Amino acid sequence: MQPARRPQPQALYRRLRLARLAATPSALALLSCLAPYAQAQEAPLASPAGDESSVDDQVRFEADKVRYDSNAEKVFADGNVVLRHETQTVRADNVTWDRNTGQILATGNIRFVDEDGNIVYTDKVELTDEFKAGAIEDLLVVLRTGGRLAAERGTRDEFGNMTLENAAYSGCAVEDGKGCPKKPSWEVTAARVYFDAKQKRVKYKGATLRMFGVPILPLPGLGHTSDFRAETGLLIPDFRLGAANGAEISETWYWRIADNRDLAVTGTFYTGSLPMLTAKYRHLTDLGAFQVTGYATRSSRIPLGSTSTGTANASQQSWRGYIEANGKLQFSPHWSLTGNGRLASDRTFLRRYDISRDDRLRSSLNLERIDDDSYLSIAGWVTQTVRVNDPQGMVPLALPAIDYRRRMTFDGVPGRFEFEANSLAILRTAGQDSQRAFAKAQWDLRTITGLGQEVTLTGLVRGDAYHSAENELTTTAVYRGLPGWQARGIATAALDVKWPFVGGVFGGTQVLTPRFQVVATPSVRNFEIPNEDSRSVDLEDTNLFALSRFPGHDRIEDGVRFTYGFDWSFQRPGLRITSTIGQSYRLSKQDTLLPDGTGLTNRASDYVGRTTVRFGDIIKFTHRFRLDKDSFALRRNEFDATIGNHRRYIEAGYLKLNRNVVSTFEDLQDREELRFAARTPITRTFSVFGSAIVNLTNRDEDPTRTSDGFQMLRHRIGVAYTDDCLDLSFTWRRDYVNIGDAVRGNSFQVSLSLKNLGVK
Repeated sequence: MQPARRPQPQALYRRLRLARLAATPSALALLSCLAPYAQAQEAPLASPAGDESSVDDQVRFEADKVRYDSNAEKVFADGNVVLRHETQTVRADNVTWDRNTGQILATGNIRFVDEDGNIVYTDKVELTDEFKAGAIEDLLVVLRTGGRLAAERGTRDEFGNMTLENAAYSGCAVEDGKGCPKKPSWEVTAARVYFDAKQKRVKYKGATLRMFGVPILPLPGLGHTSDFRAETGLLIPDFRLGAANGAEISETWYWRIADNRDLAVTGTFYTGSLPMLTAKYRHLTDLGAFQVTGYATRSSRIPLGSTSTGTANASQQSWRGYIEANGKLQFSPHWSLTGNGRLASDRTFLRRYDISRDDRLRSSLNLERIDDDSYLSIAGWVTQTVRVNDPQGMVPLALPAIDYRRRMTFDGVPGRFEFEANSLAILRTAGQDSQRAFAKAQWDLRTITGLGQEVTLTGLVRGDAYHSAENELTTTAVYRGLPGWQARGIATAALDVKWPFVGGVFGGTQVLTPRFQVVATPSVRNFEIPNEDSRSVDLEDTNLFALSRFPGHDRIEDGVRFTYGFDWSFQRPGLRITSTIGQSYRLSKQDTLLPDGTGLTNRASDYVGRTTVRFGDIIKFTHRFRLDKDSFALRRNEFDATIGNHRRYIEAGYLKLNRNVVSTFEDLQDREELRFAARTPITRTFSVFGSAIVNLTNRDEDPTRTSDGFQMLRHRIGVAYTDDCLDLSFTWRRDYVNIGDAVRGNSFQVSLSLKNLGVK
């Protein structure tokens, strides 16, 4: 009768599970219980006569029973045998050691741990007395860094190199949490596998990728390191199907130049356009790290504003591309240099090739010095607009932008001082230029009264110098300022009082904190100064109690105003609620400085507030609002809600700005938008997900818009499979807006991630 055939590599999970059962904690516990009563022996296996090996080279062992055949010069160890040599161990049911040849034969439930921490499970193994060379049958190798190799048979030479026949590799677990067998979702089968112990590299011959037991892809020349450090070679290809370029396939060649440098070159081929070449270089130095990424192709480009959707008459063939770089160098604990750069050949390249949907590409360089009490920044910014209707010549370039701040205290003087010096130059190729410099000193004194009131006194003085030219090129008159040199002085005094009240309610703790603030600033020259950084002014809960509600330095609120409101919080185990509401009242009216719709135009401002509810880690809800002080109409209505966890969740966001600002203020236009995203598992491993963005702005809210009040911008729907070693997803995305040659339509993408093999 022929012997039963051993399991094939496709049955990796069965043999792995059987091998693991031999080394369960219960078996080891049983060994420890029986050891005091067994005929346990522990001694070094002496070297053959004439061998002058050191004690460190000897093999130490322990077993339930030991027999010695003096005639055959053999040692027999039976029952819970453990052999140790340096950092290597062998556990087996039976071991025979031939003193003449130095051969060790181990049989039965063998667990062999090599010097690198890799574990070999088998039923029979032959080794030398230094655990070097040997032959193994029906084995399983559990790599220390993850992953498992199973084979019908294998050999191990004196250098620790292994050759496996009819082998399979997988990064998946083969047992579930209850110890039941589980078939791996993917594995690589091969006729032969080589393991180089010195290079710590695994190489396959005749490899095939199998997913869920089905052959998917041949992998000729497949190899990887056993510790899965990066190495030179090809990565897993990527597949997509899009409306703008048709079907696409990309393949990446990765070059491991050195341990601190690498380069990835990707070729992407399309059915609807010419190929594209992408390169990404990364470098880690002693001072920091940087990376550079570039894209290059030649394709048709439809000019913005063209009524054609891609005809030959409208399109223009040209070289197109994009380059991006970023990095940081740390010269000392205090000094550092941070930079990033982005440049595209045209305004639709990034959208057409689905690289980015940013409407502005900002590049900057910033030299900083930071310590406990001071901050210095010498920086520059340049921005490339990719918005349809923005002229590039009107986009500012900031160079240089210098800011220095220092905090100080003086003996005998209460409070804390902060000094700041700032300089900024704004340049435009087809617009207004301006330069600014100011120096500021601020004093803050915070005290707690005997009644528990927190009182903060603030004093501020500042001097500004401005210069501007070609002011008439700015379309909004209130932003221009007067040409030439202008100067102004600013002085502000403020008093801020908080009075918290704490008490118990509904099984938790609540804190009610009324707050009152008065700010006084003498009349300031505002309209003589060009406005570069204070245009997007809007009353919100975040700036309600600020010394100036303008976002930048060019505009200052003057006069006297009172701000009042309260903060309330409630907290109990698993639940937290916080809320803020307030209003301000100004003694003078500044309707020209603060345009209608900002909530600050009249003496009494609108009401603003925010409420946040958090229930454990399951529910988080935030609502922000601004109520018209007269009609109580919602001028700002915004909420963000998240329900669920990382496996099952619903996210929704809604924003409506109903400020009724005139269209000449391009930074303050009304809009309405809805965002939605959700994910839910349908089985233990499968899940579905989706997201959408909808423009709800109509012509009444913004005359510059063409939307009818419901315009789907983009949606995404997909299904994903996820387990301990595999992430597989299929996504359908649809864009609904044409921008030049970035045409609307459907896109499909398959994403695959294999643990311990590769990610793409």
